[in-house]
Amino acid sequence: MNFRSLSLAIAFAAQSALADGLPDLGESARQDLSPQMERRLGESIMQDIRWRDPSFVDDPEISSYLGQIGARLVAANPAADVTFEFFAIRDPSLNAFALPGGHIGVHTGLIVAAQSESELAGVLAHEIAHVSQHHIARMVGKQKDASLIAVAAAVVAILAARSNSQMSEAALAGGAAAGIQSQLNYSREFEREADRMGLQTMETAGFDVRGMAGFFERLQRHTRLYENNAPAYLRTHPLTTERIADMENRLQSLARRQTADSLEFRLVRAKLQVQRLAPRDAVAEMETAQRENRSGDDPALRYGLARAYLADRDVAAAQQQLAALRRGKVSSPMVETLAAELRAAQSDGAGVLQTLREARARFPGNPAINYALVNALMASGTPAEAQKVVEEELRVRPGDSRLHELRARSYAAQGRRAQSHRAQAEVYVLRGQLAGAIEQLELAQRSGDGDFYELSAVDARLREVRVKYALELRRKREEGGR
Repeated sequence: MNFRSLSLAIAFAAQSALADGLPDLGESARQDLSPQMERRLGESIMQDIRWRDPSFVDDPEISSYLGQIGARLVAANPAADVTFEFFAIRDPSLNAFALPGGHIGVHTGLIVAAQSESELAGVLAHEIAHVSQHHIARMVGKQKDASLIAVAAAVVAILAARSNSQMSEAALAGGAAAGIQSQLNYSREFEREADRMGLQTMETAGFDVRGMAGFFERLQRHTRLYENNAPAYLRTHPLTTERIADMENRLQSLARRQTADSLEFRLVRAKLQVQRLAPRDAVAEMETAQRENRSGDDPALRYGLARAYLADRDVAAAQQQLAALRRGKVSSPMVETLAAELRAAQSDGAGVLQTLREARARFPGNPAINYALVNALMASGTPAEAQKVVEEELRVRPGDSRLHELRARSYAAQGRRAQSHRAQAEVYVLRGQLAGAIEQLELAQRSGDGDFYELSAVDARLREVRVKYALELRRKREEGGR
């Protein structure tokens, strides 16, 4: 996250939080942030990360994997009482962070650096514990004179932009936010609590509990190499010899198990390794890794090499790696989307559709496959079929803004203007852009092609959104007057 986008994120987050009607924290300084306030503050920050931060990783395969491993860990934490969201930030530093309300971000650099899936799970379990124990709320609740704007700025700067300490300090310079900077760094007590619960969560979820300790021990060993520029994760998660010793003592009472990495972890890691480099450099790195591999045929290396060749526009070489994956009977939705991309690179539209239709039958509900299939159907000139796929998926994921956007496109391609505007309005609602939603619904009213039932639905939805928007504006005015 660069400094410009960070500054915008702070401003927008504070404004959005106020618009949601959150009270000034000075009024409730004697108690912790309520769960409702946590959720609203976290969501206001996430709106800006999702839609305004260019480092947000909008890759359905990476998001889906993080969601799967995150859900497995959340299910193993009995204190996790909020709905969690896991997402990636494109940043080479080793970092992860928890925002209020259950939003957990992971830097791509940490995923690539993880030497096992259990190491990644250990970091996520630790962050889940910070959320389930409401550590952020408990820290913020102690700030007697902090305004909501100051808290929003501090949370964004320290928790969401921790890859650069100078950036965070600049964002916090002056005002109440600077005064609570040190308070938002996790205390030793909170770190020990997150370690303890994280280890228990890992054991219950079936991961190797050594993963957490192994990751932290490696960070500790490398700390001396960084001097004053310690890894981002260490600046807000103080790591001490006592913490490491405490983890080691706890490990004595926990069963150690050898846990194999999932194929999806290895494929996601390979994909990110390729994406962080220029295409030619990625090819060189993957070719070297494959030559030096002594553990037999590695499907993740072949997948990574195929992606590197594809990025370098060597489709024939990429096809050879895909053929090897097929011979090895490697089964993964990520292999199927790669196969479809290779077909597209050969201008084989029919092959793209066949590949994705077969993949959807094998992996029903996979977001990346469904998005790709809808786009391929649109490109083939069959928007009605694309719309049918979207409708089926929306019944399962009604809050998926990408599906609503594809729905709007499919209606527009069929010349159904009222329904297209209505679908686009839902995109704006889900993104928290209510003024844009109202404009789209008004366009739907004036489109001239909606039947009685469609226009009745548009009118009803417009009334709902206008009421919500009016409440938002009123809350904003009330907060601005305090």
